[in-house]
Amino acid sequence: MSRPDGEAARRRRVELVVLSDLHLGTVGCQAKPLLRYLKSIEPRTLVLNGDIIDCWQFSRWYWPKGHMKVVKRILKTVASGTPVYYVTGNHDEMLRRFAELHLGDFHLVNKVVLDLDGRRAWIFHGDLFDVVMQHSRWLVKLGALGYDLLILINRVANWLSERAGRGRISLSKRIKDGVKRAVAFIGDFERTAASLAAENGYGYVVCGHIHQPAIKTVATDRGTVTYLNSGDWVENLTALEYDRGRWTLFRYRDHEQELERQEPREEAEPEGEAESLSLPAAAALLQMVRP
Repeated sequence: MSRPDGEAARRRRVELVVLSDLHLGTVGCQAKPLLRYLKSIEPRTLVLNGDIIDCWQFSRWYWPKGHMKVVKRILKTVASGTPVYYVTGNHDEMLRRFAELHLGDFHLVNKVVLDLDGRRAWIFHGDLFDVVMQHSRWLVKLGALGYDLLILINRVANWLSERAGRGRISLSKRIKDGVKRAVAFIGDFERTAASLAAENGYGYVVCGHIHQPAIKTVATDRGTVTYLNSGDWVENLTALEYDRGRWTLFRYRDHEQELERQEPREEAEPEGEAESLSLPAAAALLQMVRP
């Protein structure tokens, strides 16, 4: 499909983009900024590292148009010939039974290993490190509902705060940062991921799950590993980008005004075009998550 010259010129070419924890289908998902970001890049490879469609809370009664636009944008990326890896997470764990499904350039997997300039990157969601997730799933799901409620309250609080001329706040981040057990869990998560990566000879380990964006070097008994976490599109609005041998952490709020200015005007899609772009991938994916 041919692209408008102006739109193509605005896009940044990036070798690899990793996104996780979009939580499409929930009130917490920041679909509009996410779509704006997706329209601004042209990745050679796109990895969706878990919790993309939130199957825990997926409902036919709540699926905003903006969330569908994100799905269509991803399908257009597939249709353009870009390899897209959908790595399963805990909120979309029901897709794990379909892992190793390959439809053209769309790949549904539980993990992916990529060679990046001679160093191997091990990419997976990370929920398998979560002991609570493994043994008390009902408690985790209850916590997810509470988290969504907190995000909703946070949005109202931010609206009032901005009207009063103050900055944004993150209630959940303040709670997590203030709870010693939460801080310890994040540290343990990072060390466990890095240790396993070093033991298996990986240079990079890339996770999501804990909504804590990071790029850090971790020294282990088996060697040094670069630990990366792509964050989320509920609070942090972050993505990992790899280009020209270097990892960077994209923070949407650092580029918000620039992306708003660059955003192309909405163009009407020719009837039936979006559906024809990657019909097998779209049909298979939506059938899997439908309650």
